[in-house]
Amino acid sequence: MASLIIIFNNQHLNKQKFSFQNTKTSPYEVQQINLQRLDKAWKRWLVPDKTGKRFGRPRFKKLGKLRSLSFSRVNHPKAAIKFDGKQISISRFGTIPVIVHRAIPDGFVIKTATITKKADGYYVSFSLEDKSIPSLITTDNIKTAVGIDVGLKEFLTTNTGETVPVPNFYRKAQSNLARKQGQADRKEIGSNNWKKAQNRIAKLHQHIARQREDFHVHYCS
Repeated sequence: MASLIIIFNNQHLNKQKFSFQNTKTSPYEVQQINLQRLDKAWKRWLVPDKTGKRFGRPRFKKLGKLRSLSFSRVNHPKAAIKFDGKQISISRFGTIPVIVHRAIPDGFVIKTATITKKADGYYVSFSLEDKSIPSLITTDNIKTAVGIDVGLKEFLTTNTGETVPVPNFYRKAQSNLARKQGQADRKEIGSNNWKKAQNRIAKLHQHIARQREDFHVHYCS
């Protein structure tokens, strides 16, 4: 039933661009993947899983809520996006220089790309494929191990008695967040000043999320 709702072909997309003008500037790959996402959401709602559980009904997303574009292939002759190590080239958008977080390792092949809009700019994430997959280490070869208990009062406690306190990044930023939210409430909804205030709130949330991520990487890696 759900599979009949969505049609994955360029002919369907050519027909809909006359009704939705904003789809003309979007590559076909992006539109096809968005249709696939919608199809999965409908199937998760209509078709129960093995346990008989069904997910909630798909919700309509406003134009500003869709913050990512996915491409199914990279550096292919017919791909809409290409990456040469210093810049990305996207059809209908042009060439954009990027700051590379880490170089692509030798032997890895870029399969897909996702462009995500965040509070401080745009980010490109690549999924890579490597043919040489290392073998897992068996438990018999593990000589040393540390037991960790994650709790509420302490972030973690090891079997040696070492404890790491909870950093409480969000609670420390609550007063600053409340002040920025109050400033946004006093602005006219939809105005440029309201958008700037909302962006300041989003940047603070992003800063808190990155603090948590860095903290987890430091103690859990």
